[in-house]
Amino acid sequence: MVKALVMTGFGLNCDLETSYALRVAGAQVERVHLNSLIEGRKSLDAFRIFVIGGGFSWGDDHGAGVIMAMRLKHRLQDRIGAFVAQGGVVIGICNGFQVLVNLGLLPGFEPGVMKREVALIANDCGGFRDQWVNLSVNTASHCVLSSGLDRFELPVRHGEGKFFAEPAVIENLKARGQIFLRYANPQSTPALGEFPHNPNGSVEDIAGICDATGRVAGLMPHPEAFNHFTNHPDWTYLREKYSREQKPIPEEGDGIKLFRNAVNYFN
Repeated sequence: MVKALVMTGFGLNCDLETSYALRVAGAQVERVHLNSLIEGRKSLDAFRIFVIGGGFSWGDDHGAGVIMAMRLKHRLQDRIGAFVAQGGVVIGICNGFQVLVNLGLLPGFEPGVMKREVALIANDCGGFRDQWVNLSVNTASHCVLSSGLDRFELPVRHGEGKFFAEPAVIENLKARGQIFLRYANPQSTPALGEFPHNPNGSVEDIAGICDATGRVAGLMPHPEAFNHFTNHPDWTYLREKYSREQKPIPEEGDGIKLFRNAVNYFN
């Protein structure tokens, strides 16, 4: 069975939902505190999937994900680099995405080189956004999370989620197929920066990217928060709609599909 490590500690607060979603997806999951990794009581070598989930690590002091990223860089950078080089999958969700960006593990144009080239900054709307968004998947992307997916909905909840980079970096991401997830409108066409379909003003409607290997991925929406059909705000309407159309009512939420892709990558 594929073993997954979900990191905990210092303000990360989505570890239980993330662990549950990974278990439903078929992984054997262990929640591990950051200090246990730093002190060597737990080793990344025992796992195939490493997840840094959502929350407010260190209260987002000095910028969202900055302190956590510096802690990882100075204490675990070599071990994380080796984990990726040996074929591991790394997933950063919301605050975890901010951590991976600040660490320089994303966008990861050159394997093995951690260089900060993109940023997740304050939302254009000027405040925290807690809403559901429509998402479109770049079917040409090589990201392991997006295999076989096209469109779905997930919730976002962040104050610093605007994806920003210099034009040359954006073009590089596009050319390499490293943008795997974008914000869309309800018709599944590009949001084109329009609020609230694009909730934060992200350049090119970017909601998630991967590295050059496709095995390191970060996204602002929360797949672990749509782990069951009833998580969706319109589930009662959808239940009645499916019933009238004589369609089966799903048990799982669409967020499980991303985690199952990560697990199935090894199977």
